[in-house]
Amino acid sequence: MRVIGGTAKGMKLKSPDGQAVRPTADRVKEALFNILGYRIIGARFIDIYAGSGAIGIEALSRGAQDCIFIDNQRSNHLLIRENLVKTRLEGGARLIIADAKKALVILSREGAKADLVYLDPPYNCPDLAAVVSSVLEQQIIAQSGLLITEHAHKNRQWADDFASVRQKRYGDTCLTIIEPA
Repeated sequence: MRVIGGTAKGMKLKSPDGQAVRPTADRVKEALFNILGYRIIGARFIDIYAGSGAIGIEALSRGAQDCIFIDNQRSNHLLIRENLVKTRLEGGARLIIADAKKALVILSREGAKADLVYLDPPYNCPDLAAVVSSVLEQQIIAQSGLLITEHAHKNRQWADDFASVRQKRYGDTCLTIIEPA
């Protein structure tokens, strides 16, 4: 796993052992950042279910102003911190060790607003629609912001409940882009 663009391009990132975290394929990562394009420059980014932190680190490397990494595993936070130090991008990072919904409530109470929110839950997440709804209900996305969800292509029907949705398929992976009303 490596950073594929920006100031940390080519740097290898550590990933956790085992199957607990599924790294985003370079092909999907490249497609994601092509979709985001110029929006990433100066953006406030939130990486939910951050895992190794690869997506948030990629955002910082490509010019995001800052990134909040949310994951409920302490071991993942140690890994994210190590990857941030290695890429020298720790200055724009904040880490929250909490369940996604709990972290969203914290951010909402703080009045946090993000331009881009990236959500990459486990592929077998049974309540994906509920987590997406929670992100939208907590109003942490700026007026012109986007919510991007990475999920299994076979688990795409949940998105029918939301307006302003685009979906892009990359093999077994799907990116769902939601523009909050």
